[in-house]
Amino acid sequence: MTIDSSALGFGSGQRAIYAADPWNSRGRLFDETSSPTRSDFQRDRDRIVHTTAFRRLKHKTQVFIGPDGDHYRTRLTHTIEVAQIARALARALKLDEDLAEGVALVHDFGHTPFGHTGEDALDEMLKPYGGFDHNAQSLRIVTKLERRYADFDGLNLTWEALEGLVKHNGPLMTKDGEGIKGPVPLPIRDYSLIHDLHLSSHASLEAQVAAISDDIAYNTHDIDDGLRSGFLTYEMLEDVPFLAGLMKEVRDKYPHLDEDRFTNEMMRRQITRMVEDVIGVTQSRLKQVAPQSADDVRNAGITLSTFSETMAETDKQIKKLLFARIYRHPDIMRIREGAAQIVTDLFKAYMEDPTRMRSHFWVNHISGLNEGQRARHVGDYLAGMTDTYAVRAHSELFDRTPELR
Repeated sequence: MTIDSSALGFGSGQRAIYAADPWNSRGRLFDETSSPTRSDFQRDRDRIVHTTAFRRLKHKTQVFIGPDGDHYRTRLTHTIEVAQIARALARALKLDEDLAEGVALVHDFGHTPFGHTGEDALDEMLKPYGGFDHNAQSLRIVTKLERRYADFDGLNLTWEALEGLVKHNGPLMTKDGEGIKGPVPLPIRDYSLIHDLHLSSHASLEAQVAAISDDIAYNTHDIDDGLRSGFLTYEMLEDVPFLAGLMKEVRDKYPHLDEDRFTNEMMRRQITRMVEDVIGVTQSRLKQVAPQSADDVRNAGITLSTFSETMAETDKQIKKLLFARIYRHPDIMRIREGAAQIVTDLFKAYMEDPTRMRSHFWVNHISGLNEGQRARHVGDYLAGMTDTYAVRAHSELFDRTPELR
C-alpha cells in the first residue's frame, strides 16, 4: 500500500481537520473545571494509567498464564505495546495522540483472570442475568467500579474516550436499533441511556487506530511468545507467505544471526509492514471520504483505518496459525479447562455465600440486592481478580485447585 509521505504528521505538531479536538470535547457526564496545563484527553489518559484496574493487568493472562515464565506477555505488557503502536499511527495521521493512546490503554480493562477462558466461563455463569462481555465490563469499570474521586464513581472520562472504548471495533447497532453482532450488552445499553454514545455510528479515527493496533500487536507478539514457548517453530511460520518472506529477508541480510535476534528482526519488520499498510489504507480512504470533522469520520459508514485486502488475508492466515498451533493446542486447552473450573467454582461459591468474598466492600454492598443484581455484583468481583488472586482464592475454598502449567 502506497504512503503519501508528505501528508504524514511526524514533527508537524498539527492536528488534522478530521481529528478529535480535545479543546472542543462533548464533555463529561459530570461537569469539571478544565485543567490549565493538560487537555481533556491528556487527563483521560492519565486517569486511566493511575487506576487499580490498570495495575491489575500485570497479573492477567494474555496467552500464557503467569507461572509459564516471566518473559511472556501479560495483559499489561500487551496493552502498553498496543498503546505504542496506536500513538505512532495517530502521529503519522495527524490525530490526537492522547485520545488514541487512552483508548488503547483502557481497551482491556474488563478482561477476567485467565483471558478469554475466564470470560467464557463467567459469561456462561451470567447468561441468565444478561451474560458477560469484557468490553461492557471495561465500561462498568471506568464509569462505576473504580472508586477514587470524591464527586463521582468511575473516572468521569470524556464522551470521546468512552465512545472509543465501546465502539473501537465498529458500531454496535443499526440505525433502527438492532444489534449488529447480537444484542448490545446490557451495561452498554444502560449507560448509553444516560450518556448517549451514539451506538449506531463509527468511533473517532483515534479509536479506530487503537483497534487495529490491537490486531497488529497480538498477531506479532503472540508469534514471538509462541516461538519462545516451543508451540511454534520457524518451519510452521513458513505456512504463511508473508511470514516466510520476512524470514527470508532477515536470513539473506543476516545469515548467521542467533535465534533471539532473528526473531526480533522478523517481528520488527512485521510490525512496520502492518503499520505502513494501515497508514496507506487510511490515507486512501480519507481522500475518498474527505471528512471535514471528526463527526464526518463517525458518519462515513465505513471503517477508515484498517488493513488492505492483501494484509487482511495475511491477518486471517496468522490468526489461523495461532489458533491451530497455540490457542487450541492440547496443552493449552488442558490449562484452559482448569482455569474455567476455577472461575466457575468461585462464582458458585460466592453466590451461595457472599461472605466468602474477601473484601468488606463487596460483602457489605451485596445486601438488599435481588438475584440478578447479586450475580452481577459477584461477576464484577470475579472479573476484577488477577490470575494469581483467583488461584489463591480457589485454594482457600476448595480442597483441590487445578494446576495451571
